[in-house]
Amino acid sequence: MGSLSITWKLRHHGWAFVEVADDEGETEVFASYVTDAPEQFLCEITRLMLGNRDTRAEFQGEPQVYRWFFHRDDSDVDIRLVRAKNDREPDSSGVALWSGRHASATLGRSAVRAFDQIAHELGEEGYESQWGRPFPRTELEALRTAVQAHVKGSPISDISG
Repeated sequence: MGSLSITWKLRHHGWAFVEVADDEGETEVFASYVTDAPEQFLCEITRLMLGNRDTRAEFQGEPQVYRWFFHRDDSDVDIRLVRAKNDREPDSSGVALWSGRHASATLGRSAVRAFDQIAHELGEEGYESQWGRPFPRTELEALRTAVQAHVKGSPISDISG
């Protein structure tokens, strides 16, 4: 385990390029606005922070999909990022692009930083104009709250409502 970086960049209307990197490697995938990829990504990490052991998020790449698999083991999370041919392929198929094991707080903080950075760079209106959907403020704040509670050692309850 070491450093973890997640970067979310909007380069073309409706397309996000997401880089994940740690001391062991890195990869870049992309997501189309045709699905709620940012909201799903943030919500699934929040669920991990709240105590779920296994979650997954999916980015539509049209036609390929990028699947994030998260498995929490105590305070650590095993993360796998897999590319599948399309969204009809079973979770067991696809090519592993990146994997890592990180503290759940590290994962949560990295995701929060990624969306804080894009909000800083584009603003929420700029994000919506570039992405084609509103900025995921509710999901980001839910994750931020879960990370803060986790780091402080507070009991974590379901804050997603």
